[in-house]
Amino acid sequence: MNAPVRKLTLTMAALALGALWVPMASAVCANSFLKAHVAKQAWDGQAGAAIPTFRPAEPGVGPEYGPTMVGLWHITFIAEGNTAAGLPPDGTVVDSGLTEWHSDGTEVTLDSRPPQTGDVCLGVWKQVGDRHYLLNHFGIAFDPATDPNTPLGYAHIPQDITISRDGKSFTGTFTIDQYDAGGNLLVEIKGNLMGTRVTLSTTVGDLLGS
Repeated sequence: MNAPVRKLTLTMAALALGALWVPMASAVCANSFLKAHVAKQAWDGQAGAAIPTFRPAEPGVGPEYGPTMVGLWHITFIAEGNTAAGLPPDGTVVDSGLTEWHSDGTEVTLDSRPPQTGDVCLGVWKQVGDRHYLLNHFGIAFDPATDPNTPLGYAHIPQDITISRDGKSFTGTFTIDQYDAGGNLLVEIKGNLMGTRVTLSTTVGDLLGS
C-alpha cells in the first residue's frame, strides 16, 4: 500500500473510532470532540479507572426458561484485546447506556455517545442455550465534523451474553466493526460486556455505580 493511501486509511479509521466510541466524559461539542478523542491521550488515565460495581436488583424470571434477558438493562462496554495503535487499552470503559430487550426478539440501545454521532442502535436476539443469548446489533454512525447530514456508515456490534442464574446481571463479549458508506471496514474494537437489570427500585446512583 503506497503512503498516501495508507495515510487516508488510517485517517478514516481514526475518524470512525472518534465518531462511534467517545469516552463518557467527552465534550458534546461537534466541532471539538473528534480532535479531543482520536488522539492517544483520549484514553490516558482511563485504563486504570474503576469499572462500575452494580448494585443488586430484583431478578427477572421467565415462565419457561428461568432467567430471561427481556427487560431493561444498564450496560457497560469495556475494551480488551485491542493491540492496534490508537485503539483503547484493556480496561477502558468505551461506552455505557441503557438497553431494552423485548419479548418479540428485538432490542434497542440508547448509549452515552453524543446524539449527533448516532446514539440509538437496534438489534435482534435469540436464546441459544441455558442463560445464553446472541444479539445481532446495528447502528448508523455520523461524523459531524465532516458531514452531519450524511451517515459515515453502518456499525455492526454483535454480542454474546450469558445471564446470571438469579437474572439480576449478565456478562459477555462484543465486537464493534465500523464500516464506511461503501461497506468497507474502517476499524474494529472488541471487549467485554457487563450489565445489571433496571427495576422499579433502581436509582441514578445505581447506574453510576456509586
